[in-house]
Amino acid sequence: MLDRAVVEEFLDGEFEEGDWEIPEDIPKGALVEAFCQYTEDDYYEWLKDNFQSFFNHSNPDWAWIREKIKANEK
Repeated sequence: MLDRAVVEEFLDGEFEEGDWEIPEDIPKGALVEAFCQYTEDDYYEWLKDNFQSFFNHSNPDWAWIREKIKANEK
């Protein structure tokens, strides 16, 4: 779950840089929430795809995984 305050800060910066304004009929909190939900949905799909790839589509290569773990320990 994304930190809504961090996302709000991010959006503020992006809107400022892009010189955009939120339309008056869209509450900022609702925009932040909609963007967070959109991003979280995409993130979940990304996790599922990476899970399949990391675990070799239900045929884990444990030697390869051990090497990945070792590389992260350095």
